[in-house]
Amino acid sequence: MSKPLQISPDTAIKLSKQLGVPIEHLMHMPRHILLQKLAELAKAEAGNAAEQTDKKEDSSL
Repeated sequence: MSKPLQISPDTAIKLSKQLGVPIEHLMHMPRHILLQKLAELAKAEAGNAAEQTDKKEDSSL
């Protein structure tokens, strides 16, 4: 079994909220799964930012 993640309590709370995962699950989540979820979150946020940029460009035309 893996040891709990070495992250601060504040970071754990923020990640828990962003990922929609209980803190207890987050702290015992394997690192590779956490990294995968963070990559998916970053990709989704990048997509949302790109959509907002496209909407701003379209409205200015």
